[in-house]
This record gives sequence, structure tokens and C-alpha cells, in this order.
Amino acid sequence: MTDPQIFQSYKALYHTFGCKLNFAETATLASRLAECGIERAKPGEEPDIIVINSCSVTELADKKCRQTIRSLARRHPKAGIAVTGCYAQLKPQEVKELPGVVVVAGADQKDRVPQLITQWLERGEEKTEVTAMKDISRFIPSCSRGDRTRYFLKVQDGCNYFCSYCTIPMARGRSRSGEIGEIVEQARQVAAAGGKEIVITGVNTGDFGYGRKDTFFDLIRRLDEVEGIERYRISSIEPNLLTDEMIRWVAGSRAFMPHFHIPLQSGDDEVLKLMRRRYDTALFRHRIETIRTEIPDAFIGVDLIVGARGETEERFESSRSFVESLAISRLHVFPYSERPGTRAIEDIEYVVSQEEKHRRSRTMIEISDRKLMDFTMRFAGTVRPVLVEHTTHSDGTMAGFTDNYLKVRIDASPEQANTVVAARLSPAPKDSEFPEELIATQLS
Repeated sequence: MTDPQIFQSYKALYHTFGCKLNFAETATLASRLAECGIERAKPGEEPDIIVINSCSVTELADKKCRQTIRSLARRHPKAGIAVTGCYAQLKPQEVKELPGVVVVAGADQKDRVPQLITQWLERGEEKTEVTAMKDISRFIPSCSRGDRTRYFLKVQDGCNYFCSYCTIPMARGRSRSGEIGEIVEQARQVAAAGGKEIVITGVNTGDFGYGRKDTFFDLIRRLDEVEGIERYRISSIEPNLLTDEMIRWVAGSRAFMPHFHIPLQSGDDEVLKLMRRRYDTALFRHRIETIRTEIPDAFIGVDLIVGARGETEERFESSRSFVESLAISRLHVFPYSERPGTRAIEDIEYVVSQEEKHRRSRTMIEISDRKLMDFTMRFAGTVRPVLVEHTTHSDGTMAGFTDNYLKVRIDASPEQANTVVAARLSPAPKDSEFPEELIATQLS
């Protein structure tokens, strides 16, 4: 291990794009660099190294990464920039040419980033490049605290699904996962450190155990037994991997919260076939109805792509109608993005214009806003457990989340951060800047 005395005066700045898995891995990188003596730069401090964990799920994600790298290079011209993640994996040469970049490490090389950074700091001049490996087969464990109260526990990586619009299998490799015993031990360490909530992350989380006899269901039942952890959330799970049995178990579990994040991507069966998804709308509706029957108060977030190749106006209307009919809490809407090397570009001729993609996005976002407000207002006047966050708003209130993932503002003292309190929920004032948030009042 590097002598921390060598780098104790160095500061690092972190910027993460994309999914919760990336946030988990960034936190691990920050922890490992701290072990080398490189501390996180505080506001106003000049960093010596900037670590960017990139995303490449859309062309817009690539563009944002490039813009951020250029902006940070202008603001901190003396700092070196280390870029890792999916964008670095798929387009290492493009990343290498961006200003200020001194380390390029693909998604398969994230565990080497601290070593590469310290090597560059020692040399101070030579550019270091790590080209992406074609065989991405290692599982790199990660369990770290986020910026607030939650810990992110990586249990799985990679994907075998090869949906027609997606480059993630090229960036992340095939499905692989950790061992249940090791993951449970990581959860115990979180509990020993005072952690109350763990978000279970992965690229295709429900595919945990692929190629082995153990399953994701086996894992979450073991995690539920870990004393000290009061809340678990599953970051995202495919509808074909979220079984009715699992939903019923979550309904009666000790610590798994009434909160699901399920990708739909399209509410039209023909588009789902073109996307090479592994379910149809009938199965998806069944999953939502099962959750509502077993866990009526559950928050259900849904991912949706609009304007995909093959999504004619008629098919979009079919998708819109299907989404409208679902008892969900919120949509995460993404306009379709052309990704080089995907089957969609090769196999599907019908293309939706950018203008039409934006119109369809606005339509679905309006549906989402309405559903979120309706779901949130259902709980005005009720009492729910709230996990108080570390962040404090300008009005003196602190942020928090209920068990079913409603964001609230609560009068609390800083020492109550990372504690769960019972609170009565009330609507925000009509002139509130955040009308979708509830006001939580602690019960004495």
C-alpha cells in the first residue's frame, strides 16, 4: 500500500455521472485514495486530481461528460483529470484527447484508478492511458457511503441481455456477481459503522448469481437478517426477474422498504419486441398489480424510453395509454439515443425526429408529474417513519425520506442525522418551491 505521508497534501475532486452503481464505485475510489493520503477537496480548495466516473448510456451522457471535462480543465488548469467508467471503456481514445486528461481507465479498470493516479502524481508529467479490455470478466466489490446517509452495496455487474438499443454489455461485460457470504459481511460492516440504510446496486441487479445455484432472492433474504440495518432499497430490477414470490416476501420483510424501481422502457408490445426486452406489457401490468395488492403504499418508479427506433405515432399512443393506466408513482423518462454498434441501428428503419422525441418526452413527463403529486398527496395527514438526511436547507429544515421514498422536509437537529423518526406528513405550502415535497413533523 502507498505510504499516505507522500500524498497527504494532495486533494481530489469527484464528479459522478449515471447510475447508483457508479456512485457506489466512486465512493469506493474516494475511500481508497483517502487511504493513500489524498483527501477530498473542500469547497474553495484547489484539487490536484479530478476523478470523473463517466456514463455512456446515451449520446447525451457522452456529451455531458465531455462538457464537464472541458469545464473542469478550464477551472482547474493545474489539476490532472482521471476518467473512468463506461464512456472511458467504450471510447478511450476520444477521452484521451480531451484537455487535462491524464488517466483513462475503463469500467473494467476502476480498481486500478488509485494506483494510476498516485503514479501520475509522482511523475507529474507523463500521460497515463489504460485501454479498455475486451474481456470484462472480473467482479470488483464495492460498498461505500454516499454523500448522505445511504450506503451503496454493489452485488452484481455486467449484463447478458443485449437489448437492441443498449451498449452497456459492451461497456460492462457479461453478468457476474459477488458471493452471498462476502456481501452479507459487507452489510455487517456497514451496520458496525452506524449505517442505517443500504441501496443494493448492480447493472442487472436481479440477475445476481447467474451461472450459479444461488439467486437474488437468496441474497436479499440473507441480508434481511443483518442486525442494525434498518432499511434496504433495491436500486432497479427487471420485471421478468422480480417474481410474485419476491414481492410477497418484501411485503412481510423486516427491513426491505416498500419501494420498487422497475424498467418498462416502452408500453407497447411491438416496440418491446424490437427492443429485445424479455417481457410484455401483460407481465409488467401483473407485476404492478401484485405490488399494489401486497404493498398498497409502495413507491413504484418506472424507467421509460420515448422515440425509440420503430416507435411510430400509433405505438407511442399505445405506450402512453398503457402508462396512464398503471398505478405507479413516477416515471423516469429518457429520449431514445442512437448508440453506435447496437442492433437497433442495423435492424430497425423507422426513425423518430429529435423534435418529436422532445414532444413525446414532455407528454410522458407531464404524466409523471401528475402521478407523483397524486401519490404524494395520498399520504398527507398520515404518520410514516422518516430517515433524516445530513443535508440542511436554507430555511433550517433537514431533508429526509419516508420508508416508501417520499421526500420530506423536517425540523430536526444535526445530531438526528442518520436516525429514523416517526413523523406526521403535511402538504407543502401552495407557494412552495418544492410542491412535491411533504412537510414532516416529528411526533413527541
